[in-house]
Amino acid sequence: MTSTNWQPDLTQYPGPKYLALVRALREAIRSGALPADSQLPTVRELAWQIKVTPGTVSRAYQLATQEGLLAATVGRGTFVASATPRFGPTQSFYAERDPASLAGRIDMRSPRMPDVGQGAAFNAALAEMSGQIDGNWLDYPSQRDELALRSAVLTWLEGRVLGSVTPDDIALSYGGQSAINLIFQCCLRGDRPMVLIEDLAYAGFRHAARLSRAELLAIEVDAEGLRPDALEAACRRHSPQVLCVTSEAQNPTTVRMPEARRHEIAEIAKAYEIQIIEDDCYSIARSNFPSLRALAPERTWYVGSFSKSISAAVRLGYVVCPSGMGQAGRLTAQHSFFGLARPVSDLCLTLLESGVAAELRTAVQDAFSDRLEGVVNVLGAYDLSWQPGLPFVWLRLPSGWRASIFARMAEAEGVLLRSADEFALIHGRAPNAVRLALPGNHNRAQIEEACHRLARLLDSPPAELSV
Repeated sequence: MTSTNWQPDLTQYPGPKYLALVRALREAIRSGALPADSQLPTVRELAWQIKVTPGTVSRAYQLATQEGLLAATVGRGTFVASATPRFGPTQSFYAERDPASLAGRIDMRSPRMPDVGQGAAFNAALAEMSGQIDGNWLDYPSQRDELALRSAVLTWLEGRVLGSVTPDDIALSYGGQSAINLIFQCCLRGDRPMVLIEDLAYAGFRHAARLSRAELLAIEVDAEGLRPDALEAACRRHSPQVLCVTSEAQNPTTVRMPEARRHEIAEIAKAYEIQIIEDDCYSIARSNFPSLRALAPERTWYVGSFSKSISAAVRLGYVVCPSGMGQAGRLTAQHSFFGLARPVSDLCLTLLESGVAAELRTAVQDAFSDRLEGVVNVLGAYDLSWQPGLPFVWLRLPSGWRASIFARMAEAEGVLLRSADEFALIHGRAPNAVRLALPGNHNRAQIEEACHRLARLLDSPPAELSV
């Protein structure tokens, strides 16, 4: 790992200085002038050296990181990425679960489905399907073939307040992440479209934006979710095209947006003509609050999946498209992957129509609720946020802790978790907090023991903080 005093000449690049700096970075890395793993100057150092504002350098570093050219680590600095592909992301944002490396550890980085009989249910459904395979399995999937599954998904969503929705408003995808990519393909235009996200948000939004060559801007949140004043200021200044927001179960903070705040967000989106992606993959089965899809049906794309309620392996996602946009959503899916594979679509249809999917969802939520109760019993005296039925909690650390250090020391105690840094943009706001996800492969007693280890850490902050 080497440091560099790289000082680019931006006068050779036309356009805004932050884009000129990104282009200079790209060319220097590809030419070898900036070798892999070399450390770049800090934002303030480079800004002073090349006579631009720190904001210009920060914005350029952020875009280059999203493109995969750079890698940034809180407390260590910004480096040229070890591997710099021309396109696409540089690493997975899913927690790898190598059984050998997890031996003796409790992995609370990402929720893991509890086993409530999904395997037996899938076996029975597949056995039933096996006698019904016919010539239709030889052709490409069509929208006509998927109509029954779209109708079943609509019934599955009866516990949500979505406004007027028909099966023609629904598009199907391979999970929620695929749905987000699909929506970006429908909505984004231009070379560097602007996408707004919450300042602490699901990492999948960042990765989908990178694939779409979109620029991200984080909007501040408070105890009720996305701040309307911050959203409106960003709309006035940046002319964004899409807003990504989670109204029911914000990931990672667990905030549930009040109804009045939802109305404010919807009205701002209407005033500035921006599209909304409403991520509802984590929410529980029923809600009495109107969704943003109900409040702004002409511009809201509502996303859900089976991944957090039945099984992450099945890969069924769905989008309730804005009114009149269902055909556009389905055509985009068709152009991307033709349609869901028949084994996936037929399995999901069988589970939904038989009522087994609803039974599994209830059993999964009950299992998560039991584990959540164990977490709250141990850590409830600390600054903890949660929602009944959610498979994660948000823990704000007491004075004397930094999130990155707490995560490292928790790992030394055999507990893996995610610090707030992992949910923030590079150079973004990252409070001293961590997210604990519920591991369904461990029972309540094991999870409570892990939380007792965390409690002992919380009560004994290090004498000196180091990065």
